[in-house]
Amino acid sequence: MEWLRILLLPLALLYGAVIWLRNLLFDMGILPSKSFPIPVISVGNLSAGGAGKTPHVEYLVCLLKDRYRIAVLSRGYKRKTKGFVLAGPDSTVNDIGDEPLQIHKKFPDILVAVQEKRRKGIERIMREHPDVNLIILDDAFQHRYVNPGLNLLLTGYYNPFFRNFLLPVGNLREAKHRAKRADALIVTKTPQVFSPLDRRFFVQKLVRYKLKNIYFSKLGYQQFIPVTSDTPECPPRNIKTIFLLTGIANPESLQERLKTRCKDLVIHRYPDHHQFSEKDLKKLRKAFSETIGQSKIVVTTEKDAMRMESDQLRKQLEGIPIYCLPVRVVFHNEDKQKFDRMVFRFLENFTGAQKEKEKT
Repeated sequence: MEWLRILLLPLALLYGAVIWLRNLLFDMGILPSKSFPIPVISVGNLSAGGAGKTPHVEYLVCLLKDRYRIAVLSRGYKRKTKGFVLAGPDSTVNDIGDEPLQIHKKFPDILVAVQEKRRKGIERIMREHPDVNLIILDDAFQHRYVNPGLNLLLTGYYNPFFRNFLLPVGNLREAKHRAKRADALIVTKTPQVFSPLDRRFFVQKLVRYKLKNIYFSKLGYQQFIPVTSDTPECPPRNIKTIFLLTGIANPESLQERLKTRCKDLVIHRYPDHHQFSEKDLKKLRKAFSETIGQSKIVVTTEKDAMRMESDQLRKQLEGIPIYCLPVRVVFHNEDKQKFDRMVFRFLENFTGAQKEKEKT
């Protein structure tokens, strides 16, 4: 498809020029970028999805929830509402989007909200929830109307930004050199066994972007969790066939993990944030029923499971053992201590600076 890339190149150049001008206006102060009196941590990437932002947001929540009253603010991609929406016990994917719903269900004691305009979202949270003293922005690296105190940039191991191109030729939202805005970069979804040679290769590639801190993380897979009420608590001990149903951007690491758990992996893959239809699940059901043997299950991700909660879709899954496979972020070697220390140092320095301002 190289010819298609060549045809799309003028559009990529035009897109790049528009983004360059927008960033220039922010850099010059013509477009305003607002800071806030409480710490704001942004988690984002240069590419259009697939770097594992949500698990890293969850990592930060786990790290900080016992010390801070946290609010997570997201755009709520593909939700059917507009404006500011606060997650509640009856919230659905249509209300707030799949990733915010996943975070809300996993951490019901923290505040989760969605708002396209993050600055307005932060202002409303501060106004209506004055007890909140830390805000984590999910997918906000390009949202420059907010000036976060700590800007975390993620890039996937299998598709790093330095090998990518601007939209629509590739899937970069802005030019590679803009990575220098980040306070830290995390190379995500690395292999379970990550060699020093691999690390050195990435560090050498990233040196040119003048990044202050570089860390490496992988996904730690947890135990299977039943998605439906009629799914057994535990899957068969010796699984012959796994049907992977997923609508995430980069499922490569998940696929590699599941291959170690079965003899045959049958992949039903859809685009990122795909809203599953009855037709999709009927296709899965047909393939499942036509596969001989009893030692077979369906596996999906936590995020995908959020989009299968409607009664119509659950009917298509009746009688099929379907599990989700939760993940958590695991940093390599000493990177966990270094990353945690950087986050705590930022928060301590922020608090100290705010106290100094109050004195003056």
